[in-house]
Amino acid sequence: MPLTDVAIRAAKPREKAYKLADSQGLYLEVMPGGAKYWRLKYRIDGREKRLAIGVYPAVTLLAARKARDAAKDRLREGLDPGHEKKMAKLQRSLERENSFEAVAREWHENKKSAWTERHAKRILTLLERELFPFIGARPIGQVTAPELLAVVRKVESRNALELARKVIQTASQVFRYAIATARAERDPAPDLRGALKPRIVQHMQRISESEVPELMKKVAAYDGEAQTRLAIELLALTFVRTAELRHAEWTEIDEKRAEWRIPPEKMKMRMPHIVPLSKQALAVIRQLRELNGRWRWLFPSRNDAKKPISENTVLFALYRMGYHSRMTGHGFRGLASTILNEHGFHADWIERQLAHSERDSVRAAYNHAQYLSERKRMMQWWGDYLERAAGGNVVPGDFRQAG
Repeated sequence: MPLTDVAIRAAKPREKAYKLADSQGLYLEVMPGGAKYWRLKYRIDGREKRLAIGVYPAVTLLAARKARDAAKDRLREGLDPGHEKKMAKLQRSLERENSFEAVAREWHENKKSAWTERHAKRILTLLERELFPFIGARPIGQVTAPELLAVVRKVESRNALELARKVIQTASQVFRYAIATARAERDPAPDLRGALKPRIVQHMQRISESEVPELMKKVAAYDGEAQTRLAIELLALTFVRTAELRHAEWTEIDEKRAEWRIPPEKMKMRMPHIVPLSKQALAVIRQLRELNGRWRWLFPSRNDAKKPISENTVLFALYRMGYHSRMTGHGFRGLASTILNEHGFHADWIERQLAHSERDSVRAAYNHAQYLSERKRMMQWWGDYLERAAGGNVVPGDFRQAG
């Protein structure tokens, strides 16, 4: 007689496993521990086989019979339902291994040695917050442009338009890695061109050229800590990134050659960078050496000299001078770039001095000293420019005839 739910519930475990037959090869196996497993006995090519269907009561009697009937249909078509089940399980395993999240984590692991720790963490956070919850489980080769656009729309809905673009850029890099490793055939990210909301470009807060004299005079008259004033002066004279300034070490400074050589691990793009030091910058360096020469850092923290100054030190000093929402430490980079371009300096010299990213990383590794003699003249012109702005008596120079 076919099984009933009542009979199944009433079946108690015994010392050894036993079977309760239903019909057409379907039976329930009751284990000594009390678990009840649905099995299907069938024959193919003259061989008897077993197909695991599921566990009761998660798989009900009705569901088990439907699974039996589906397996019988495949048998009539000459297919082995057990083999098909193994292949489906293998396919699911491959899809998990080739999911967007799995490939993205592999890509991140391969790339992070070329990034700063901070950048690597930022990229991983973006993946985990913005992409994995929505397409992380999808086989990467099956992710479509509309799916990716839906992810980006969620970011745009928070009015995070710049982040939306970074999400697209990061996803695109993951897709290109998947193509290179034979786990995807194309990158759907370029299909989204024109579909994103336009962003309003907001440049880093900085003053105009006409306001430079007032700023430099206020910096010279700053009544806070001497090393904070010197930090702003050196930042203005070198226009490095604030993180590079904060983590400057005495071992990087070569006063004889008038160079500050920043190692690759401290640079945003993990490439070495040479900063020519003008006479004005060297004067700041000498003052700093008197103050902090015994420490590792040019700008040690006053609370713990084993650490550099806080990332907000320069910013808050500028606030005290009245430049809230008008100027930041990073603003010196844009200010220098604008003024140097307007005064006729070659754009390649300026870009190299700003240490902007080089698309070809191999080329960039050899280019950190590119245009060095020209950049030394340019940086001396910049030092003279800022000294004049502060009220110094430097005679204006013509960089075109400086060497």
